[in-house]
Amino acid sequence: MMKYEASTPDEYVAQLPEERKEVLEKLRKVISDNLPKGFEEGINYNMIGYYVPHTIYQAGYHCDPKLPLPFMNIASQKNSVNLYHSGIYSKKELLDWFVNQYPKHSKRKLDMGKSCVRFKKMDEIPYELIAELCTKISVQDWIRIYEESVKK
Repeated sequence: MMKYEASTPDEYVAQLPEERKEVLEKLRKVISDNLPKGFEEGINYNMIGYYVPHTIYQAGYHCDPKLPLPFMNIASQKNSVNLYHSGIYSKKELLDWFVNQYPKHSKRKLDMGKSCVRFKKMDEIPYELIAELCTKISVQDWIRIYEESVKK
């Protein structure tokens, strides 16, 4: 696993190998252009993260309430660029939708863990699909889904 020490997304990207900088910048733009209002971008878990800030959800993340409520991350790893999306992990209908849509946007086999989608070929990242995925859960929806899963 690659680990970058950065306090801002721009610092994170600045440390990347040249061939990854453009990819991460494009992902950041796709996400920021499509993520519903209220999510913020920053660094969390040593990755570029998108989360619900304390100004909207004061309780923060139950594992560490000092942290804002995480939602989505992007990271440059050794052999791939990864997208981590908590909604895919938490909401089966969203996972099913994503798995069903993926082949319509990529010739590659989906390489996925529970919340992690790995892209090993930088020129084959399905940006349109990621853009659509970003629109699927609002901040309020995410807080509700999160609270329902934590209370179980």
